[in-house]
Amino acid sequence: MEFMKCIGLITEDVPKLTEFYQKVLQTKTDINDVHVEITVDGGGIAIYSKSAAERDMGFDFSKYHGTGMSTFSFLVEDVDAEYDRLKSLNMDITFVAVPTTYPWGARSMHFRDLDGNIVCFLNGK
Repeated sequence: MEFMKCIGLITEDVPKLTEFYQKVLQTKTDINDVHVEITVDGGGIAIYSKSAAERDMGFDFSKYHGTGMSTFSFLVEDVDAEYDRLKSLNMDITFVAVPTTYPWGARSMHFRDLDGNIVCFLNGK
């Protein structure tokens, strides 16, 4: 068994969420309305249209729906520098936790993407 290639996010607005992650992760990709893959070192994010997932794959979101219940992390060189960079983007990012060093030694910050999922930037040192 191998670890997954990417994290999949289902959204109602693929272009808008893609633009958000392009700015946050400092990367570029082609944008369309149905499916986008953003690649970063060690993995990536697949952003897929909710209506296409229902139509093409038969996903049923009537029972399991909502946002903000997922957290995923990216290793960064300097959490504080990334915090300052994200604040300077003027993207109205909602920070859940500012850069903090926790008792177990990890330094990280958490913020929400446009659909409410929590993203963690964690020191990679």
